[in-house]
Amino acid sequence: MITAQIFYRLLADLVVLVHFAFVLFVVLGGFLVAHRRPVMPFHLAAAVWAALIEFSGWICPLTPLENALREKSGSSGYSSDFVAHYILPILYPEGLTRETQIALGTLVIVTNLGIYAWVLGHKIGRDAP
Repeated sequence: MITAQIFYRLLADLVVLVHFAFVLFVVLGGFLVAHRRPVMPFHLAAAVWAALIEFSGWICPLTPLENALREKSGSSGYSSDFVAHYILPILYPEGLTRETQIALGTLVIVTNLGIYAWVLGHKIGRDAP
């Protein structure tokens, strides 16, 4: 039987996985747009949101949600499971400074501009006579 503590821990891990998938979508979603154009508005909205979070210094709403679920599970820190060991350090690096956040926001914008330039250039090249 699943206890409440295990249930909340699993929910917190799920939030981290969703958070990680969102970050991957923000950074690399332009490549998906190359094959699935209807994804473009969702990707652009996600990229703008991520850059806004980084530039403003706000905290993504998924972070407090995860922390609340961890507290409900009785955990004050992260266990040494796969999610905590491999994914959490990517989302929550130690020593994250304001300058690093701005650099990450800039990286999101520059990366996506490059991907979209490639996607649009590739599309234009295919449409040329």
